[in-house]
Amino acid sequence: MKSFDLSLYLVTDRSLSLGRTLEYIVTEAAKGGVTMVQLREKDCSTLEFYQQAMLLKECLRPYNIPLIINDRLDIALACDAEGLHIGQSDMPYAIARKLLGKDKIIGLSVECLQDAIDANELDVDYIGISPVFGTPTKTDTAPALGLNGIREIVKISRHPAVGIGGINRTNAANIILAGADGISVVSAITSATDPKEAALQLRSIINQTIKKTINQ
Repeated sequence: MKSFDLSLYLVTDRSLSLGRTLEYIVTEAAKGGVTMVQLREKDCSTLEFYQQAMLLKECLRPYNIPLIINDRLDIALACDAEGLHIGQSDMPYAIARKLLGKDKIIGLSVECLQDAIDANELDVDYIGISPVFGTPTKTDTAPALGLNGIREIVKISRHPAVGIGGINRTNAANIILAGADGISVVSAITSATDPKEAALQLRSIINQTIKKTINQ
């Protein structure tokens, strides 16, 4: 049985890590309470991507946090990652599932209501609602969906959902209150002076907000 927690989902970006290694960022973030880590690499060789994935797997192993590979099915298979995240123009879900097997986590980005409706036909493990807000860390995205977009998608989706795009301490609570199961962040942790402390603060906001929604 796959078990995973979307509540604080870190997506890596070496260009935003202020010269520090991803192993350092990810280990500190794990100590601070991130629950999933996605390795996203757009500008490196296949060998580099594989080596980086293997290093992060070792960093996350003591914390029992799943490593998700962005886009690259071959890397996910080669390093035996816990899962794969695909976008609307990446490998078709059916092929990814066939090759990865039923025990791996597969997430799918949805950029509009129709994407979420189509995703209901698939046995993906979670959807990434993207982008919630405009973000400089990813320039090839659809128009921002906003909090109303999250509410609409969550209402019709049968999958757990994580909000992605422009999320930080100031708006994290609103994402959870809009119905998402978690938040996905890049620069809010990766570019923080103290990634562990940044993760701890986000973790605290999420926990308090979840508690609030349960008590309502």
